[in-house]
Amino acid sequence: MADRSPVPPRHETPEIDAAALEAARAADKLVAAAEAAGSGRWARYLAGMPDRLRDDPVTALRATARAGRSAFGPKDSIRDSLPEAATEPFLVAIDRLLKLLARWEANRGG
Repeated sequence: MADRSPVPPRHETPEIDAAALEAARAADKLVAAAEAAGSGRWARYLAGMPDRLRDDPVTALRATARAGRSAFGPKDSIRDSLPEAATEPFLVAIDRLLKLLARWEANRGG
């Protein structure tokens, strides 16, 4: 059965909001790095992510964060194309956001 409890606005989940904004800032730098490196593929993949991380409601953030995390695949990774100084802060921020979202979702039902 689906959880039908009301979803709070993002400002009512300040830890998640702050983590999403941190991930958005890291995503901005990652997009800039992709453009500077001439990596159109990664620039296109990441293009809308900073704005989604800033604006998505809490319930949509997981999909956005997972899309960002999927750029670090075992066979095809953004790490192969962009500098560590851009990729690693994004990865840390996305992983933190995913952890907070998982905790929020687990506590929401109880």
